[in-house]
Amino acid sequence: MPDTPILRLEKREQGVYVLWMDDPGESQNTLKTELVAEFEQLLTALENDAETKALVFISGKPDGFLAGANLQMLQGVETSAQGVELSQLAQGMHDRISRLRCASVAAIHGPCLGGGLELALAFDARVGSNSPSTRLGLPEVQLGLLPAGGGTQRLMRQIDVPRALDMLLTGRSLDARQALRSGLVDEIVPQPVLLEAAINLALERHHGKPARRRNTWRDWEKWRDLFVTRTPPGRKLLLSRARAQVRDRTRGLYPAPERILAVVETGLRDGFERGLLAEAQAFGELLLTAESQQLVDLFFATTDLKKDPGVDSDARPRGVEKIGVLGGGLMGAGVSYVSALNAGVQVRMKDRDAAGVAHGLAYVDKRLRARVKRKRMTPLAMEQALSRVSATTDFSGLHDAPLVIEAVFEDLDLKRAMLRDVEAAGPDDVIFASNTSALPIAQIAAASSHPETVIGMHYFSPVEKMPLLEIVVTGQTAQWVTATCVAFGRAQGKTVIVVNDGVGFYTSRILVPFMIEAATLVTEGVSIQAIDRALLDFGFPVGPITLLDEVGIDVAEKVAATAQAAFGERIRVPQALASLGADQRLGRKNGRGFYRYERKHKGKGERPVDESVYTVLGVQQRRSMPAAEIAERCTLSMINEAIHCLADGVLRSPRDGDIGAVFGLGFPPFRGGPFRYVDAETCSAVHTRLLALQQRHGERFTPAPMLADFAAAGRGFHL
Repeated sequence: MPDTPILRLEKREQGVYVLWMDDPGESQNTLKTELVAEFEQLLTALENDAETKALVFISGKPDGFLAGANLQMLQGVETSAQGVELSQLAQGMHDRISRLRCASVAAIHGPCLGGGLELALAFDARVGSNSPSTRLGLPEVQLGLLPAGGGTQRLMRQIDVPRALDMLLTGRSLDARQALRSGLVDEIVPQPVLLEAAINLALERHHGKPARRRNTWRDWEKWRDLFVTRTPPGRKLLLSRARAQVRDRTRGLYPAPERILAVVETGLRDGFERGLLAEAQAFGELLLTAESQQLVDLFFATTDLKKDPGVDSDARPRGVEKIGVLGGGLMGAGVSYVSALNAGVQVRMKDRDAAGVAHGLAYVDKRLRARVKRKRMTPLAMEQALSRVSATTDFSGLHDAPLVIEAVFEDLDLKRAMLRDVEAAGPDDVIFASNTSALPIAQIAAASSHPETVIGMHYFSPVEKMPLLEIVVTGQTAQWVTATCVAFGRAQGKTVIVVNDGVGFYTSRILVPFMIEAATLVTEGVSIQAIDRALLDFGFPVGPITLLDEVGIDVAEKVAATAQAAFGERIRVPQALASLGADQRLGRKNGRGFYRYERKHKGKGERPVDESVYTVLGVQQRRSMPAAEIAERCTLSMINEAIHCLADGVLRSPRDGDIGAVFGLGFPPFRGGPFRYVDAETCSAVHTRLLALQQRHGERFTPAPMLADFAAAGRGFHL
């Protein structure tokens, strides 16, 4: 037991005990093995008191309940048997709580995730605070794991099985109101009266009053759940549908969802105890999978990134309470939305005409109303967020905005004109942030009277869904400007990386060879659908040819030409692609691309290919190619360019390169990112594969010198 206990038992009047958890020296509570002995000792003392009537468990942290198991503890596990032992230790602790003779209630304020929710489920009842920070969930699947403290069994006995499966298989969490409606908590109250409410509920339970849980299941849902849990046909139907959905979503690349379904099935069919045994065994095996280890490493990398101010000095960010946004289109409206909703700042949106302004405001309004409809926010909160967004067709209202984010067309002259107008209208130290995806920031800053306040803030579309923000700095960008934009990006809810200026920055630069190689394969006669399928099977969320259509073939060709001018033979654009522009094939935006768009695609099955595109490209003979070869050519093009970015100083670290590729481009998370992937394969093996591709396909596959050096030295990027 540690010198300073994590748990403290406090005796109150009427036979009530309050068990406080407050891990000293830690910002949040996590589950550790030493907690088991503390729990055992205090629960024994409680049970030995004949006057005990009720127990309330509550966190001593001001803004957090319990964030789950300590992942550093899990990283010390070396065998499956050790993982099973850890699981059974947690299961035993929760079983001890569930068998207490007194009434027990968990009082939840702040994140209640993973092992935290499993612990709370062991109590007779739960009271949650109505704070937006209170969220309940089991996110283990996102780390390639499953709940190992009884969560797979207790959750589906607490709420309806379909909702439990959704939480288990997606890692999705519920806010307090959703948790109340589902029956996961019995009551929600303001945080200042949380402890008092939990004590009252515990005493009610002690005196035999019925549960006050407001379970809102409709009658047919109750009968459905009984059918699912009590009958073999019902279980078979539910689980078969769930498996089909999982396989459609994961393509069999993630083992954890399949194991969760198997464990749930065991518990439904064979009972609680057999379910716990299956849970522990599955946890021990999943803990050592390569997929889980990569996902856990990625989690630690993102956690570490949150502490990184983005600068190498002690420069402090300045406060931002209002921003300007230039452009009411898809990107500008998205930036306005996340700024008003998440960052809670005033937003002054500018567009060139009333139609553009109306579009931007309607975009924000529509998405806020959708949150209300999904019960993710109250109507009052929606109105408050809407009140923070105003719009204009001139530069009025921008005089006091310390940060202006430009999201206009990708035209250098236009962006420079916007920069000059902003500097004329705003304060002398106004930060001008360009959302360009490829134009070098230094070229934009050349028009500035204060180039030290010009920076890139590259968002991804759609802004409200894509998590990454790539901040681009030049050699002149002031450190306080960078620190301010990093802090503001995080306030918007973004995962932020800082990169140095250059053609394509990082994400666009490594995406170009990936997409160009896919297009090259098409010109070689490889099926468009085969290419997309190969990269989906590798783990990307969307195929590269589909992405070309989505981005716009004309836009991709322009960016690729710029990259080719900068990097030469590494970016070789097939001459045949020019014929697509001559044929007016721009992609999805004009309904003419690699795929057909004359009818709305409802997402079932593959979108049909426009077969005439092969003729336009001059493809006279089709050829088949193994999916592994297709994936290798595309992914190694991206990975090799990522290594060039690190060597050129565009990236600050391999960590940032992995996070940027995963969160910005959809690089398969279970593969860890380009640099983690190379480390797993070894630099020597990847270097050899690139040399073989270079021999067969040309200079664009020449291994980056840094990779050759690392291969010769037998080292890795993270090792």
